[in-house]
Amino acid sequence: MQTNLFINGEYVPGSGSETITIHSPSDDSLVTDKVQIATEKDVDAAVAAAKAAFPAWRDTPGSKRAAIMLKFADLLERDAEKLGKLESAAMGQPVSVAKAFVMAAVGVWRYYAGFAGKVAGESFPPEAEYVPFGRQTGDIHPVSVGTYKIVQYEPLGVCAGICAWNGSHVLAAWKMGPAMATGNTFILKSSEKSPLSLAAYGDLINEAGFPPGVINVVSGAGSTGALLANHMQIAKIAFTGSAFAGRAVMAASAKSNLKHVSLELGGKSPALIFDDADLDNALANNSDAFLRNSGQICFAASRVLVQEGIAPQFIKGIKTAFEKAGEKMGDPSLKETAFGPLADKKQFERVMQFLDEGRKEGLEYLTGGSRKGDKGTFVQPTVILNPDKNSKVFTDEIFGPVIVLRTFKTEEEAIEVANNTTYGLGSDIGRALRVAGKIEAGTVGINSAFNTSVQTPFGGFKQSGIGKSTYIPC
Repeated sequence: MQTNLFINGEYVPGSGSETITIHSPSDDSLVTDKVQIATEKDVDAAVAAAKAAFPAWRDTPGSKRAAIMLKFADLLERDAEKLGKLESAAMGQPVSVAKAFVMAAVGVWRYYAGFAGKVAGESFPPEAEYVPFGRQTGDIHPVSVGTYKIVQYEPLGVCAGICAWNGSHVLAAWKMGPAMATGNTFILKSSEKSPLSLAAYGDLINEAGFPPGVINVVSGAGSTGALLANHMQIAKIAFTGSAFAGRAVMAASAKSNLKHVSLELGGKSPALIFDDADLDNALANNSDAFLRNSGQICFAASRVLVQEGIAPQFIKGIKTAFEKAGEKMGDPSLKETAFGPLADKKQFERVMQFLDEGRKEGLEYLTGGSRKGDKGTFVQPTVILNPDKNSKVFTDEIFGPVIVLRTFKTEEEAIEVANNTTYGLGSDIGRALRVAGKIEAGTVGINSAFNTSVQTPFGGFKQSGIGKSTYIPC
């Protein structure tokens, strides 16, 4: 298990004395207490290494950059099970789910390898133009005789990425893949909740053939992320996490060197289920599909809106589905486990606070609403029926295995309730493009739980973020 920082092609201990302690969210046992925290000195060293490596990496032929990226993807695929087990040990993701996340990252790396050397510029033909400055003759405006205009796209330089803990490998790939393809260098910061699998990247980075300094991996909490956001020599930062932390990243970037920023923040996405929906499909996509990763997915549709005609059948079916899901929740290290615990005690306490407050409000719990077992951070899959539209469980992101269900009469009412949120990340709906165009969300799934695609941008409206997570940083 690697716990050091990876800077300039080498594993090195942090320059400070503080470390991160990881306990298993499954049974509270100690996983490690030696994960290094990157200090200002360490971040400066990583930036210096990335800056020094940038000119040569920028000038590396696209075909060679692509070959290295493809080799790295092959290595991720080779070690998918090992990396999945590290992720599972740290934040409780079932190993089967964790391995699937690694394989999704493999696809992202291979996709962006195809962009290396293919980011073209633009040119415009010569034609007579009015120009604002130059010699004037009498009352005749100066006119250029025509020049070719060429637009050249260049890499930004040193980029940084801050990952959330719920999907480390995919988030790292979204941030690093485009940057590598276009000749940028990178500093990646893992989440303090799930640092182990990304810490293992160092050996793979070297084995793939990335020159020293092109990719650096550091660990730490918010204070380390702040060092990256404030750094004067980082040209671009991509952040995935909470809206609160995203605002801090944006403010720090503005106060430092006005670096480019992309933010992928929280969500409280709605699923709209109309009377004409396929009931079995709707139940499957709002139970097992929602509960993957124990509901800890930013675009998971946690507000389920069901038209009155189908509501009794749906409510009966969702109760059964969530109760069965609870039976498939257990030890994340076992391949047969479908649903694991929440990431750590802090996340567990946050979710339980929502559930306790809902109980004080007198909300109706169709299923769950309590802890599962006497060890670890397991929460029973929970369905809350018809909360008030101003209730916190309906308006705020819970980020756990909890859905809130309300009924509606008309399509117009459904759209109004769906849009009544400060978030706008993803949505699951069933009346195709007409309704999809009226939903205030960056991404919309039709007749399915939404899934990201490497071929399309991913990002949200309103307070779900700025920019897209699939980007070409140049």
